[in-house]
Amino acid sequence: MVKAVEVANEVNQWAEKETNGLIKEVLPSGSVDASTRLIFANALYFKGAWTEKFDASKTKDQDFHLLNGSSVQVPFMTSKKKQLVSAFDGFKVLGLPYKQGEDKRRFSMYFFLPKAKDGLSSLMEKVSSESGFLDRHLSNQTDVSFSLAKQVSLSESKNSNLVFSPLSIHVVLGLIAAGSKGPTQTQLLSFLNSNSIDDLNSLSSHLVSLVFADGGPSGGPRLSFANGVWVDRSLSLKPSFKQVVDTVYKAASSHVDFENKAVEVVNEVNQWAEKETNGLIKEVLPSGSVDASTRLIFANAVYFKGVWNEKFDASKTKDQDFHLLNGSSVQVPFMTSKKKQLVSAFDSFKVLGRPYKQGESKRRFSMYFFLPNAKDGLSALMEKVSSESGFLDRHLPYQEIAVGLTEMVDNSTVGRKLYVSSIFHKSFIEVNEEGTEAAAASAAIMIAQCYRREEKIDFVADHPFLFVIREDMTGAVLFIGQVLNPLVG
Repeated sequence: MVKAVEVANEVNQWAEKETNGLIKEVLPSGSVDASTRLIFANALYFKGAWTEKFDASKTKDQDFHLLNGSSVQVPFMTSKKKQLVSAFDGFKVLGLPYKQGEDKRRFSMYFFLPKAKDGLSSLMEKVSSESGFLDRHLSNQTDVSFSLAKQVSLSESKNSNLVFSPLSIHVVLGLIAAGSKGPTQTQLLSFLNSNSIDDLNSLSSHLVSLVFADGGPSGGPRLSFANGVWVDRSLSLKPSFKQVVDTVYKAASSHVDFENKAVEVVNEVNQWAEKETNGLIKEVLPSGSVDASTRLIFANAVYFKGVWNEKFDASKTKDQDFHLLNGSSVQVPFMTSKKKQLVSAFDSFKVLGRPYKQGESKRRFSMYFFLPNAKDGLSALMEKVSSESGFLDRHLPYQEIAVGLTEMVDNSTVGRKLYVSSIFHKSFIEVNEEGTEAAAASAAIMIAQCYRREEKIDFVADHPFLFVIREDMTGAVLFIGQVLNPLVG
């Protein structure tokens, strides 16, 4: 190679141009000589603006602690606004999203900060050695959600439509876990896929304060997420548990008379759930579910109403055949769009993603439809979704086309005899040309124990399918459901 120096310069000039002048010399002097026969090069350039910029006037010099024990003064950007942040055992994670514009892709920067000033190497070891580490800590509730979906589908909705909020149930079980200890707490933590109560409380606090903040005023989805605790008047919550109830779950608590006014308490909880779900959930607690032996009720209510980024044209909605599992079919209205959609095709199913209007919120909510290729393939798809960890994140389209609860109350005798008698859950969903409205409520009752690539893909949802509503920044799953017959409410 007679002109080795010139070739090196050419490659360097190319890299400088492709990186907007940031990379000046990708090939150092002497790296190319007469023996060189091929050069492969790649250049990557990224520039993003924060969704919410930092105020430069508030950037101040502060100490940054080095690994050798000394410190240096460096400029720190500061913000008092709410951020996407979670705390785990040994570290915290901050997520800062970039402006999306009209692009459907979502870019974010994540900062992993070890609690110990010299903890970076152990954090790096954890990140690099644990498969699925990032996904598990940014959305560690998803696998639990699909496990619940499978169980509910098999036990309660094998032959009927289904919609439920795994997050609503997750929060109620989290409250119970926070007020338990020993084997009960261990079993709940295992079921909720959480390493510790601190991890679980951190996730719940994050969900309550950030994911479920109402986006309606800023042009995003309307959201309501409320927790409530009803305690028998003969008992009081332990201070440590009440602090979790108040600060982590932000639950309103009240004392009631279960022994003499059980029916009135049921009515009170049901009216609370109806109010918090904008009238969609009328009766989360059925008649007779509360009696004189009840000592505690934990309840959660979720309400969601989102408008599609691109609405369907209602004039194009037409009746077509929907094929049922029994081999017959019914005529149902089909919404139709010829525009490009977020859709992917896999071996035995397709996935369609429909984003909701975001407004000024950093959060991004979407509804995903999982359609098996086979008309009777829903049960196999549900088994696949629920049994493969991380399934959801790997299959989202990004391209267009009986327990002891002694830690709750300040009465050791009653506390040792408390157990969960029932957990009730109700959900509602309506999907139309404009968008989606959904709600869910859960209640747990504790009683005193008496020794007892781009191509055209057609996505025609004309047979049973699975759907998910989730917040895409965190991966939090709000609702999961299956449709076996669209004509059945």
